[in-house]
Amino acid sequence: MAVLEAKKVSKFFGHFPALRDLTFAFKAGDCIALLGRNGAGKTTLLHLMAGLTRPTDGSLEIARRVSLLGHGIGVYDELSARENLQFFANLLPVKVDVEVWLEKVNLREVAGAPLREYSRGMRQRLALARTFMGEPELLLLDEPFTSLDDKATALLQSLLAEALARQATVVLSTHQIPEAMAHASRILFLERGKLRYFGPCPDEMLGDSTWIYRTYGAVS
Repeated sequence: MAVLEAKKVSKFFGHFPALRDLTFAFKAGDCIALLGRNGAGKTTLLHLMAGLTRPTDGSLEIARRVSLLGHGIGVYDELSARENLQFFANLLPVKVDVEVWLEKVNLREVAGAPLREYSRGMRQRLALARTFMGEPELLLLDEPFTSLDDKATALLQSLLAEALARQATVVLSTHQIPEAMAHASRILFLERGKLRYFGPCPDEMLGDSTWIYRTYGAVS
């Protein structure tokens, strides 16, 4: 059974076609590198998969619990780290030990302090805990490596490996292809809202991360 299946999905904003006639399916354990230039429709597609907006045409079926890490960190400055995680844990259909996650992201000793006192790196690690806790079965990550410090980057790589080991499905929208290729099993490449390639990671990309842009990037 597919974790997520799109059938002829299109999304219009007014008369502008952000996505056009997309058909694809993800299975458990897939790690999808969602690639494309700025304006290709990657964030719109992630928002559709997260249920934040609906397709204009076509159907999108999601059979799993979903967690989204967007461009913003998505935590509350007026709350402490512990209060943030407890708030999000209360929204989950499964029980989560917040203290375990605070320890995992190395914030337990400062968990009672308000987030306005945290460094950006600390806030990033908290956002990762918020995203991955509860073992979501579909993880949607929008430019997750952008501006991470070294500790947060190492943590993200570890959490991705753990998620894939338990057969979660991961979608990584990114311009940082080497980091994505460390985990990706398949690539979904968009060009101006159209699906230009969906399939296994081509061998050519191991030595040339721009190969897919040059090979499939021509717009008819």
